[in-house]
Amino acid sequence: MSSTLTASPILNDELPARPWCLPQAGRLPGIAPIEMSDWLWQLDTYAAQMAERERLLEKCPEKVLALQADARPAAEELFDLVLAQLETRPGFVREAGTLHCPDGRSVALDRSAPLRTLGRLVQEDLCLLVKPEGDDEHLLAGAVLCFPASWTLAEKIGRPMLAIHIPVEVYDETLARRVQRLLDGVRPDRPLARSNAFFYDDPALFQPRPELDPRPAGGPTAAFFRSERQCLIRLPESGAVAFSIHTILLARSALTVEDRAALGT
Repeated sequence: MSSTLTASPILNDELPARPWCLPQAGRLPGIAPIEMSDWLWQLDTYAAQMAERERLLEKCPEKVLALQADARPAAEELFDLVLAQLETRPGFVREAGTLHCPDGRSVALDRSAPLRTLGRLVQEDLCLLVKPEGDDEHLLAGAVLCFPASWTLAEKIGRPMLAIHIPVEVYDETLARRVQRLLDGVRPDRPLARSNAFFYDDPALFQPRPELDPRPAGGPTAAFFRSERQCLIRLPESGAVAFSIHTILLARSALTVEDRAALGT
């Protein structure tokens, strides 16, 4: 399932930030603190992305949702945290067991299906990383992942961070140790953020791909620029780390001359 499921590209009008300009960009994993108020983004693509998320959650929930039983408390805690954030945002109005959204939808607040409900409210994909007692690494224990960039949720669920990043060449054991120290040090109410940058020929947001089918190279003529804004935040009660991914997609032509020069294209 790839672009054949998407009728037309969902493109942002502009870049909300330029990750390659940040001081931390020169050293992997290139991450820095942000304010809680800057954690969840609502961009110009909100209505279109949410319509696509609704479609995927309805059409193929087995491909975009996963939650291990021991991660349910963390998922419920994340549910409460996200709702508390949204209730302070313009355009979101809570009424009894419903949240009215800026695009006109009304979403039932079903805490028994926490990740599915959150997937209908925010543009971010949300992953739960837990560190079982006695283990050295965090594992992927749950996610609502509607916009994977060349990876497959079913293949990664339950796996530790190093295995999750196969076949990413730069994610070696040295970087894995650095990321694990980072995960161990994430604090509640103090999210961390980083961004990546790729060129794609295929503008589909939903691009699941198994490990043995590597991401198609977006060469110098690739028509689309894709960036993920990735955030980490500690859930204080469960101790899990929430990993959020906001996907931004632009036509190459929307990038400035300076952008293209910084990206080496």
